[in-house]
Amino acid sequence: MRTSCLVFFLFVTGFSAGAQTANPVYNKPLADSLGADEYGMKMYVLVILKTGPAQITEKKTSDSLFAGHMANIGRLAKEGKLTVAGPLQKNERNYRGIFIFNVHSIEEAKTIVQTDPAVKAGIFDTELYGWYGSAALPMYLPYTEKVSRQSF
Repeated sequence: MRTSCLVFFLFVTGFSAGAQTANPVYNKPLADSLGADEYGMKMYVLVILKTGPAQITEKKTSDSLFAGHMANIGRLAKEGKLTVAGPLQKNERNYRGIFIFNVHSIEEAKTIVQTDPAVKAGIFDTELYGWYGSAALPMYLPYTEKVSRQSF
């Protein structure tokens, strides 16, 4: 009797834990506009920027390439292709930063990342991966301008 009660209890609690409930604040038009699946998620492309093979020693050239890098980030964000960008702290793998592209394929991201002057010059090398994240991720971009004292 005890065993059957325990089995019944585990069955009922396991079933109720697996049951899903409707989200009372779900906004279908917003979810659809962001390309969300039923979980509110979608695929992106994560790009890891790492130290590349180029050794640029001339400051003027280096400054110009990094200015182009920042301008390209701004342009891609305005176009809605780049959702996240930022540097990483120093690390033993020589990873320098990340991009998260709001695009449909790694091939598309490879083409886009080649528009970055620092990547083209070999200052950065890249690794690209499919990444599954919240479809609402691009929604933070309008607030980025409002919390930054400098314009990009």
